[in-house]
Amino acid sequence: MIVDDDAHVRIAVKTILSDAGFHIIAADSGGQCIDLLKKGFSGVVLLDIMMPGMDGWDTIRAILDNSLEQGIAIVMLTAKNAPDAKMIGLQEYVVDYITKPFDNEELIEKTTFFMGFVQNQTGNGISTE
Repeated sequence: MIVDDDAHVRIAVKTILSDAGFHIIAADSGGQCIDLLKKGFSGVVLLDIMMPGMDGWDTIRAILDNSLEQGIAIVMLTAKNAPDAKMIGLQEYVVDYITKPFDNEELIEKTTFFMGFVQNQTGNGISTE
C-alpha cells in the first residue's frame, strides 16, 4: 500500500511496484490507510510522513490505537533529512525509511525484503499479481 497525499508519488510508486509484480493499492490520506487496514490489508505500508491533516506519525498512532499493526511492515517515505520530534515512541513500529526522491531499484528491493518479513510474520504468501 502506498499512502501519500501527492498523486504523482502514488502513481509513480504504483507503476514501479506493479511493473515488478506487486499488487499495489493506494491511499491518499492516513484516514484512508486506516480504512484499508480495517478491511484486512496485510503487507508493506509505504507511508508518507508529511501529509495534511493526519500525517504519517499520526497515522501510526491511529494504527496502534486500532490494534492494526499485525501483518504489516511500515516503511516511511520522507523528503526530510532530519529526525522528526513526533517520531518519539513510534520509531520501533517503522522498519525502514526511504528518502524522496527515491531510487526505483531501492524501492523494489526494500518492498520485496519487507514483504518477506510480513510473510514470515503472518504465514501468508507474498502479495504479488
